[in-house]
Amino acid sequence: MSTKVAVVTGSNKGIGLAIVRALCKQFNGDVYVTSRDRTAVVELNSEGLKPKFHQLDINDLNSIKNAAAYFKGKYDGVDILINNAGTAFKASDTTPFGVQAEVTLRTNFFATRDVLTHFLPLVKAGGRVVNVSSMLSASGLKQCSPELQQRFHSEDITEDELVALMQRFVDEAKKGEHKQGGWPDMSYAVSKIGVTVLSMIHARHLSKERPKDGILINACCPGWVRTEIAAPGAPKSPDEGAITPVYLALLAPGATEPHGKYVSDKEVQPW
Repeated sequence: MSTKVAVVTGSNKGIGLAIVRALCKQFNGDVYVTSRDRTAVVELNSEGLKPKFHQLDINDLNSIKNAAAYFKGKYDGVDILINNAGTAFKASDTTPFGVQAEVTLRTNFFATRDVLTHFLPLVKAGGRVVNVSSMLSASGLKQCSPELQQRFHSEDITEDELVALMQRFVDEAKKGEHKQGGWPDMSYAVSKIGVTVLSMIHARHLSKERPKDGILINACCPGWVRTEIAAPGAPKSPDEGAITPVYLALLAPGATEPHGKYVSDKEVQPW
């Protein structure tokens, strides 16, 4: 019986580190911190936990390909993939909105999609994929134009169409025309709309193309968590923020739901 493996992106701090901590205690297999550096491993080792490390910068396509090749070679794939890596500008940041949009979407949507492009084919039968989204994806969606809301709710939106819409937001934001284009004034929210809808698209593909494999993929909101991205006054600790992602990663063998859903506090939320 081969060793099972869980991979968590952006897990050197915050929610990602807390997810690795929880999986080290609850998952019967190897758990990988994947990030630019291995400082989190030292911290978790000091707590008596034994995660493994592989370098991964999701903004570097070669880094993604190298990591995918490593897990394919050593484990013949992955059992759990949690896409946690992300970035956000603070509300007080004076960087021009167009730049914020480009930087935020590059990491949170386009780089996350690159990871999924190279790792989804490696997910084994019975595997679990969790994409960390945000409550702002749902609130941001309500601030989109009716036309955009209709496409983001659509059962027939394709990955190519979604990618084109995300790129359109960036292009319009750089021109200062995003509001006229029907977008909210929130690049982080738009990036997480993309993550949530991408999760739903991939769930449909998996159900059609690998129906017997029992792979479940979902997007989730960890809640408002005290991290560098959020605020020191947020109500949840990183360990509390990890609860829903870990719950989805450890859905029981043979489970069929949730799949292609947006989940918060371990409950499927309306989208």
